[in-house]
Amino acid sequence: MSSVCIQIVEGNPQLRSLLGWHLQQAGYSVCQSADLRHAQDVFFHRQPTLAIVDSDLPDGDGVEFARWLYEQHQCLVLMLSARSNEADVVTALKAGADDYICKPFGMQEFLARVEALLRRHRTMAPPAYLEYGDIKVDIVQRRVRYQDQPIELTPQEFSLLYVLAQAGGTPLSRSELLQRAWPDAIDNPRTIDTHVLSLRKKIERDPRQPNLIQTVRNVGYRFNLTGAESSPQPLPTQDFQEAYKANSHSLNGLNPTSPLSVSGKGKRGVVPQSSTVSHSVRG
Repeated sequence: MSSVCIQIVEGNPQLRSLLGWHLQQAGYSVCQSADLRHAQDVFFHRQPTLAIVDSDLPDGDGVEFARWLYEQHQCLVLMLSARSNEADVVTALKAGADDYICKPFGMQEFLARVEALLRRHRTMAPPAYLEYGDIKVDIVQRRVRYQDQPIELTPQEFSLLYVLAQAGGTPLSRSELLQRAWPDAIDNPRTIDTHVLSLRKKIERDPRQPNLIQTVRNVGYRFNLTGAESSPQPLPTQDFQEAYKANSHSLNGLNPTSPLSVSGKGKRGVVPQSSTVSHSVRG
């Protein structure tokens, strides 16, 4: 089986199963989601190369999910939709979809479009780093620079910072952070508090009044993208950081796994032909 993972986000269970079966027969690894909430969790756990997203989902707008996927810099998007007018196609492609196919469609056309997108993926080099304002995350070396100064992070801290930043300012519960940063860990979610405290000591000007990693009462934590972009204050001095590290809690016991399977992606898709292939699939 191919190492390529394809995520299907489709509210119609029959169509979702049919597409999944054909993709598996073609040799791809497949994960399926019926709604946006589950789709986001699956994305963080599986890090798919391609997401096939229906434009109309039970709990939200598939086009907005495509936009969110585009912002992750990690995933190609093939949009499925019963909407065939030009305005809807253009909106989806501008939101971040790499291709758009109208329902009903033929299975051979569908598989050909999948293969075409994956060929594009194979010819593009993945980004070496991601930037969030003053924070630069080196994906290959798993290193972080803040205001152009290197920050020494443990593997656990790196994964935690990455997951928080990738959430785009959305608050995440301790359980969600634990599952996304270290899927194989069995620690109590409260372990997150220890790592957040340690991370704040390394990247916040004043850890007692954090600006970048903010606590959301009764929820968990969020990454303040505005703070990352506009904070004018320098980092603590090296001596100050060393003093903090000398008194930080032990971080042993976690089994960190990297959530950083990142691939490049195109910014424009291919507008589909208006004709319908025989033996078509309807959603």
